[in-house]
Amino acid sequence: MQYQNSLVWFRRDLRDFDHAALYHALKSSQAVYCAFIFDTEILDKLTSKADRRVEFIWESVHELKAALQAHGGDLIVQHGSARELIPALALHLNIHAVFTNRDYEPNAVARDAEVTAQLANNNIDFHDFKDHVIFEKDEVLSLSNKPYSVFTPYKNAHLKKLDDFYLKPYPVDSYIQNLAKIMPTDLISLERMGFARTNLAEMHLPTGMSGGKQLFEDFENRMDRYKDARDFPAVKGVSYLSVHLRFGTVSIRHLARTAWNMSSRGAETWLNELIWRDFYVQILYHNPQVAIGKAYKADFENIPFPNDEKLFRAWCDGKTGYPLVDAAMRQINSTGFMHNRLRMVAASFLVKDLLIDWRWGERYFAEKLIDFDLSANNGGWQWAASTGCDAQPWFRIFNPVTQSERFDASGKFIRKYVPELVTCDQKEIHAPWQIPPLRQQSLGVIIGKDYPAPVVDHAIQRGLALSLYKNSVANKTDVNPNQAQEA
Repeated sequence: MQYQNSLVWFRRDLRDFDHAALYHALKSSQAVYCAFIFDTEILDKLTSKADRRVEFIWESVHELKAALQAHGGDLIVQHGSARELIPALALHLNIHAVFTNRDYEPNAVARDAEVTAQLANNNIDFHDFKDHVIFEKDEVLSLSNKPYSVFTPYKNAHLKKLDDFYLKPYPVDSYIQNLAKIMPTDLISLERMGFARTNLAEMHLPTGMSGGKQLFEDFENRMDRYKDARDFPAVKGVSYLSVHLRFGTVSIRHLARTAWNMSSRGAETWLNELIWRDFYVQILYHNPQVAIGKAYKADFENIPFPNDEKLFRAWCDGKTGYPLVDAAMRQINSTGFMHNRLRMVAASFLVKDLLIDWRWGERYFAEKLIDFDLSANNGGWQWAASTGCDAQPWFRIFNPVTQSERFDASGKFIRKYVPELVTCDQKEIHAPWQIPPLRQQSLGVIIGKDYPAPVVDHAIQRGLALSLYKNSVANKTDVNPNQAQEA
């Protein structure tokens, strides 16, 4: 044994299996204590004290604590500043080394550097490990030894390197007897931390390790159909695992290994999505400026968006008059979740129809999404806004009606979240402002009264967006008329 007493600091890895830091601590220590901090430096910045993410974390911490207690240990849970509490806890427990899994967000990197320095002043070692991603930092580089900025060559290099070694699990159970034997403690309540319960329980989203296991077992039976079903929000086509990946109640290695071994078209497509996740993490790691609102492409740093606040509020409230966009926004407002296809549609609409800075939308999603992840959220918004790496070309603009007709043809998803339109047939529901007045009366939905008229004209806004972007390109070259297209 290298250490007598060690401490595992749990963060976005709320599980007791296939866990890099826990495995290494248990293997190299006589007694391993475990801790989780409800970090006030993060929590105090949340605008709502009824936050689904905090409740999801609390429920997952509760399950992890019970699991560690069943093994004879416990999870020490504290509420305060992690950069202060972890060094203090290490001193209190006579810890010789702190083990944790790496976080690649700039604020987390700075926090960990400060904690490392404080621990070093007391001769306490600090060890961090890769656990959140399959490949990190400089593990996948181009032939010129530089980070990739385009996804497809990154994916190809990622897949070329991928093998059993990188996907093998960490056998935590082999050393679980080395958990420190301590008296179990009670878990601080949400209310004591100043937070309130949300509608999480009503959403049928299972939490914790057991919830992640349940969802993945269900998705595993549907994975073969993922490629064909993933784009339709009214269909049960996606995995619904994003929040579990965000907080580490599932193992990325287990998920990727399952998809890799399955080798179907659907599994290959889903593995591709997991690689996108790695890609955005390495973009953030190598370009930390994107975390403070900088455009990845400097040409588009200062696009003079009009930023009409009334239009932004209509978008936030799901009252733009474009049914699929409104349904998407009402979904995120009521559940904290938004289907991935709809994230692209809603983001494109905000930026290229309403002409509002993508950063406004990025912030709104950051407040609302239960699966909010800085790298993925920033990457997705910069993709939609054409300001990011390997982004949607700026001259390709989503048509919200076409997207609605293509991906919610029967209007099933729209009717769920926009009940004002429930009487419309499947042709009328995508552009209800085109319904003749007498027909509106018979349907019981008067556009402009019962449901908003469109806040903008897509055709007009599309032209304005093209001009806005064209004038922002550094060399001011003319766009080829054949390039400008709608999706």
